[in-house]
Amino acid sequence: MLGGEKVRRVFELHGEGQSIRAIASAVGVSRNTVRKYLRAPGVPTAKRRRKRSSILGPFEPYLRERLGEGVENCEVLLREIRAKGYRGGYGTLKAFVRPLRRGRQVKATVRFETQPGEQAQVDFGRFRYKLPEGGTRSYWGFVMVLSWSRAIYVEFVPKADTAAFIRCHLNAFAHFGGTPERCLYDNANTVVVDRWPDGHPRHNERFLDFSLRLGFGIRLCQPYRAQTKGRVESGIKYVRHNFWPTARFVDLADLNEQARVWRDTVADVRSHGTTCQRPRDRLQRERSVLRALPGVERLQPFLREERTVGRDAYVRWNRAAYGVPWIWVGKTVEVQANEEMVEIWANSQRLAIHPRATQPGQHLVAPDQWDGLPGWETRPRPQPQAVQVASVEVEQRPLVCYDRAGEGW
Repeated sequence: MLGGEKVRRVFELHGEGQSIRAIASAVGVSRNTVRKYLRAPGVPTAKRRRKRSSILGPFEPYLRERLGEGVENCEVLLREIRAKGYRGGYGTLKAFVRPLRRGRQVKATVRFETQPGEQAQVDFGRFRYKLPEGGTRSYWGFVMVLSWSRAIYVEFVPKADTAAFIRCHLNAFAHFGGTPERCLYDNANTVVVDRWPDGHPRHNERFLDFSLRLGFGIRLCQPYRAQTKGRVESGIKYVRHNFWPTARFVDLADLNEQARVWRDTVADVRSHGTTCQRPRDRLQRERSVLRALPGVERLQPFLREERTVGRDAYVRWNRAAYGVPWIWVGKTVEVQANEEMVEIWANSQRLAIHPRATQPGQHLVAPDQWDGLPGWETRPRPQPQAVQVASVEVEQRPLVCYDRAGEGW
């Protein structure tokens, strides 16, 4: 279709008596186009083109449903619809999703780059999931990101206490192959329990001891400025939007196995948006400058969970009860466990060792659990008893005596 100016020029030249050839040459169109306009009863209009069906058409209801559930990550959506038969590209999907996304407020910040082995960033995030019978519960997701390589470690735990925080650190360092010079945290109480009047942090003593034994420094974000820990914050969002919507698990062990597979097959092998390299490849170079982990004997105290001994001299752990000597009733002890054994410790003293319980509610008695308890062996336990009543002798008389007594009345 010709623009309005060219159409006006065609009719002007025709009114001046110009030939079809001359008009076509002057306007820059073919002679047939000039004839079409001159013969038409009115100004020709473009025919409406038939709308081509999109390759995304069969998948649009599913995509809108997932977008309504808050799943806006195109990588996740692409994996899901390709499993359903989609053969198109990423760009087509992204163009469809872009206008349907919820608006986000963009904030400016300053980016700081680090050297290999210099820093890792750490955080906990709450991840909610649906129960089969309805309702929701949550796990805590631990995420550590090496700032230079962008390699990531993810682990889910049932609660965000200091013991779980430390164990996740050890698992992450073992995966990376060593420790960085320092780790960056927000001001969670697993790291900082309070601040002194001068504003300096009062560290969680157990976690501070852990960091000193492993030889990495603790660095804190400015209060209320979590964006200074941007890489791990992005890591939490990446896990939440790329892995979490696809997780379908039966228990915590299954969930962590799926997270490990996702880390090794998706997160660490993608081309990172900032470095334009795969985190796995950069990690191979960064490992050479990470600090080696200390020996197992120095790490054992941090593989334990604190518990209080009950009045019955049992320690409750993982839905079972493990006996300890009765003198520890009411005191704090530590549980160290593997797949086969459960040990109860008090600092460097091992109080008891048990085979791991095989079913919920099981009580395992320690051999010396009641040794020395006053009267435990000699004092009989009170038992409910019946009472025999003493018999009473009654004088027996002949019936005639009762008859004579009656005559007196």
